[in-house]
Amino acid sequence: MARITASRKQLKPDPRFGSLLAAKFINCLMLDGKKSIVQGIFYDALDLVKERISDREPIEVFTQAIENIKPAIEVRSKRVGGAAYQVPMQVNKARQQSLAIRWLLMAVREKKGRPAAQKLADELCNAYNREGTAMTRRENVHRMAEANKAFAHFAW
Repeated sequence: MARITASRKQLKPDPRFGSLLAAKFINCLMLDGKKSIVQGIFYDALDLVKERISDREPIEVFTQAIENIKPAIEVRSKRVGGAAYQVPMQVNKARQQSLAIRWLLMAVREKKGRPAAQKLADELCNAYNREGTAMTRRENVHRMAEANKAFAHFAW
């Protein structure tokens, strides 16, 4: 039985933009329950994004960046007759969002030596322009799925 969390029901929109996606992202970025600190980092990053991409609202840039990172297909291991195959499968909406957020945060945390808000702003701008570490990870996942298309008939 899968573990069910109530985060979707309990999630309240973030205070500045009223966005559920932003609230979810802030919660995922948060360490040790320091929400006010993380909100500061997130909003500082969006202010930096606004300076760089002035023709769009920063929350739109953030939303589009997450949209761009979301994977459509991924490979899953499936055992068939003693052999494990990497089978390409569709990704459902909730998993797409959680993978996109996870990859974005991994990309931000891998970079060292600069304030978190700057690293996050860089990665958001890169993802918005369909480049950067998180987008590379998505492309790799899609490439793996494409390479293993021959095993698609095992997806049931």
